Amino acid sequence: MTESRRENRVMVELIKVGRFYPPDIEALTEVSLSVSRGEMLFLTGKSGAGKTTLLRLLCKIELPDKGLVEIDGMDLGKLSRHKIQQLRRRIGMAYQDFKLLPERTVARNIALAMEVTYQKKSFIRRQTKTLLDRLGLKSKVHARTADLSRGEQQRVSIARALANNPDLILADEPTGNLDAESTCRVMELFDEHRRRGATILIATHDSSIYADTDYRVLELKDGRIVDTKENHGTTGEQE
Repeated sequence: MTESRRENRVMVELIKVGRFYPPDIEALTEVSLSVSRGEMLFLTGKSGAGKTTLLRLLCKIELPDKGLVEIDGMDLGKLSRHKIQQLRRRIGMAYQDFKLLPERTVARNIALAMEVTYQKKSFIRRQTKTLLDRLGLKSKVHARTADLSRGEQQRVSIARALANNPDLILADEPTGNLDAESTCRVMELFDEHRRRGATILIATHDSSIYADTDYRVLELKDGRIVDTKENHGTTGEQE
């Protein structure tokens, strides 16, 4: 990482981004957004507002039809395939549909995320155990993910997203299938990663996870930013 990039306090930058689907769906229109390192930002809005599309653009699962998308000062549109692969190793994505390997065990699903970044086996074992303990899944370590409940699968997906201690965490409805206790566990983990310096974007319908916080909340409607609750207490600086 270059010296100038280390000094860059902005982790995510979108400038007049548009994303369109045929025949005439405007998923995102003129979206401009800046997210600091170590900031947790909530994306809200009804289904179809553009929240998931925005997250998919940030890890280049999709491409914008117009505008600029930058991660850590890098223009995603100009990165080579190799550079994109390197960048994705710094991003943890918790998908709304989980994207787990159903015939593999819980431990194996989490371990695979670390193996592709060439982590040591001792780290993989320790990190897997820690995450499962924290998420209330200690007894499920050897279970097939296909045999888990939806809430358990969601927590495995979150554990996998956090396994490599990523610089950027993207979470799409991460508490949608969880009870209050599990929701609390997940949000505590997210906040710990934020305090360590991770930037976190969470798309959610669940206002309870940010109602009593000072985190910035951005509302999307029909692909446009229509409202923002400014951050008055959490500036994105590491604590």
